[in-house]
Amino acid sequence: MKSLICYLYPLLLCGVLLTGCGPAENRSAVQANSQDMEPVPQLVRADGSYPTRPLEKDTIVVKVIQNGVTNLQESATVEAGLRENLEHMIRLAKQACSEGGKPDFLLYNEFPLTGYSTGTREEKLKFTLQIPGPETERLGEVARECDTYIIFGSYAQDADWPGHILSINTVIGRDGKIEQKFWKTRNIKRLSPGIEIPTTTIESVRDKYRARYGIEAEFPVLQTEFGNIAVSTVQLDPFVFAAFSMRGVEIMFRTATLFSPIDVKATALYNNFYSAMSNIIFPADSEAAAFGGKSLIVGPRGQVLAEDPSNNEGIIEAEIPIAELRKNRRIPRFPLQVVAPVFAQFQQEAPLNHMDIPAEQLPKTREEMKALLDNVSRWLNE
Repeated sequence: MKSLICYLYPLLLCGVLLTGCGPAENRSAVQANSQDMEPVPQLVRADGSYPTRPLEKDTIVVKVIQNGVTNLQESATVEAGLRENLEHMIRLAKQACSEGGKPDFLLYNEFPLTGYSTGTREEKLKFTLQIPGPETERLGEVARECDTYIIFGSYAQDADWPGHILSINTVIGRDGKIEQKFWKTRNIKRLSPGIEIPTTTIESVRDKYRARYGIEAEFPVLQTEFGNIAVSTVQLDPFVFAAFSMRGVEIMFRTATLFSPIDVKATALYNNFYSAMSNIIFPADSEAAAFGGKSLIVGPRGQVLAEDPSNNEGIIEAEIPIAELRKNRRIPRFPLQVVAPVFAQFQQEAPLNHMDIPAEQLPKTREEMKALLDNVSRWLNE
């Protein structure tokens, strides 16, 4: 926990917690970027509807688990730390399944198994998960026993992406199997002087990600019997959530270490979906304690349905009338044609694929990550 606080405090000081543009025809097979000009599958329906699965019931129960975590870096061994954190997760899941309404979704925070780690890339890779792995097998057993979806974030590594540290949100189904792994879309940038987040995101390796998983996986929507869901660790990034909403998300699950409640409420309001955010808790005597907890569940008008205002371990729940939401619903009516001239001239500071480099050249520290972004910056160098 100490290493997590040391990492987060600069962000706190910087105020992170302050409060198809053209015609609609031929939407089913628009063209990709000019580099390859290959047809793109339909990502958004022209009539504002979206694909779904039939609902199993009209009203569902979402529970958010708010808890602390032992950083693997601070454990006697990685194995001991994983065992401790996993058992903690299981205990809380069983508590959530035995109290109040039966949950259909259980949401944990950004890294309930690994915690945060400091140091170089090589050091951090020691404290990441393999997904699937023994931990997801155990959590799958709990999902089957509780008859619920389990959602959690983690730092992870993947043999297909050697040397990369990934931020993955995993969804385990009621049958205990992994239903979906959501990569983080992009990292927020320029928040803290001298440092940047060195994890790999879809944005930073977009072309290879698309080639491997397909364009649909860039903003994936999991169609479940309890509604269309997605999971994200992105914060303060409205365009990302707008894309998810255009893809048909009805419940946006969010994992966070630091977050703005206003961001959660506003995002739900602007996109007409339900949303739930799980935050970690910090030791009461730490500098970060004021920023722990406060997990919440909100409705499509931005209204708070459930909230834990404390920095203590807890479980909150809310009923979501998913059938009522879906009735006659359409995706948001965004004014893309109106804003297109402005958007067309916007130049993103960091280009796509800026982490598509040999593993040995990947930035080893947060400071090196800043140097990389400075080097590729279109705003600083053009």
